[in-house]
Amino acid sequence: MVVSHTIQSDLFGFSGAPSKKEGYFQPLPERVRPRTLDDMAGQEHLVGQNGPLRKFIGSGQMPSMIFWGPPGSGKTTLAEICATSLNCRFEQLSAIDSGVKDVRKALENAEKARNAGLRTILFIDEIHRFNKAQQDTLLHAIEQGLIVLIGATTENPSFEVNGALLSRMQVYILKPLGQTDIEAVIRRALKEDALFSELSIDIKDLDFLLQFSGGDARKALNAIEAAISLLPINATEKVLNRDLYEAALQHKAPVYDKGGENHYDIISAFIKSMRGSDPDAALFWLARMIQGGEDPKFIARRMVIFASEDIGNADPYAITLANSVFQAVAMIGMPEARINLAQGVTYLASAPKSNASYQAVNEAMSEAPSLQDLAVPLHLRNAPTKLMKNEGYGAGYLYPHSYPEHFITQRYFPEGMEPKAYYRPGDEGREKYIKERLTHFWEERYRA
Repeated sequence: MVVSHTIQSDLFGFSGAPSKKEGYFQPLPERVRPRTLDDMAGQEHLVGQNGPLRKFIGSGQMPSMIFWGPPGSGKTTLAEICATSLNCRFEQLSAIDSGVKDVRKALENAEKARNAGLRTILFIDEIHRFNKAQQDTLLHAIEQGLIVLIGATTENPSFEVNGALLSRMQVYILKPLGQTDIEAVIRRALKEDALFSELSIDIKDLDFLLQFSGGDARKALNAIEAAISLLPINATEKVLNRDLYEAALQHKAPVYDKGGENHYDIISAFIKSMRGSDPDAALFWLARMIQGGEDPKFIARRMVIFASEDIGNADPYAITLANSVFQAVAMIGMPEARINLAQGVTYLASAPKSNASYQAVNEAMSEAPSLQDLAVPLHLRNAPTKLMKNEGYGAGYLYPHSYPEHFITQRYFPEGMEPKAYYRPGDEGREKYIKERLTHFWEERYRA
């Protein structure tokens, strides 16, 4: 059974409840921090009905874990929810300003708590900043079940956390929050926050906030709070708009309409710059799109298409690189994905160019409808049964691997159709070799 319980104050110097001094208010992200898994936006793969965290909480048991994800993706929030839901003590350290002494003190507190019948979740933020000695002080405590350790990191734990500690912990990846998730976080905050819920605030120009936050919920909420602080006290309408955001954040919104003409003009300029082998201009248009909040996966998809349409076999590696960039963008998200995009853009723009394969398939597809009735020659047909073999299926087929150069001249076009060269490779890059090879094999066709 999942028990909902406020993180409790205890006798060992810790209080999970927010500090609230006279005249002091916590920042909006802390005031509206989710307290249950159902309040979370995003990370469905971890907190959904089949997510491991929900199942751990449901079973009442929790392994030691590392949350690896970008800022504002919910690492601290998830750790607190785990402690609350499991009725555990929650003690938090930051690896930035904590040392071995602090870790040992936390473990002493955990020992006292265990003697009092309480389990402890020790949360260490930026755990990758601990050195080997600091990380080693945690090993025995994890093995003995003294603590459940939850570490948070923005860096790849495979490189930054030592193997002995990593082998005792599960690693869960948190993804950057999508724009729908960020919007849900903003609207929930304005609806539920005690300070802002009665103001009836109207949010305009939400695209600016979504672009500015870059998948970071904390950044989005801080921006909202800064903008609200600039609203006139006696204003009859509480409206947050682009001008207010820019004034509060000192961050000018780019002129970029993702759904309008500007969107299509800039992506056109981007593609044409790569086609024209100008990596510098292509990078400029890439930066314009990124600054304007364009979906990075949209950019990456266009690069995959470009790799085949405009480079093709002049550099067959281009499509592999473009696919890798797309996968990296989908996995990493912004703002770091800009680095992956930049690598892809500079390579594709600098690569030798050929649209021969693109033109070839277009020409073949334009002719195919009028030639649908032409039968497959018997020697090219499959013959899986004895009857088909008796009918001559596959008869006379010459197996190219049985001949010098793994090639033998035979007809592959349908009867009644004159063989022709759809694919006409150029003289750039790898295609120069392909052209020489095809001319050697099909001299009459390619010299014509």
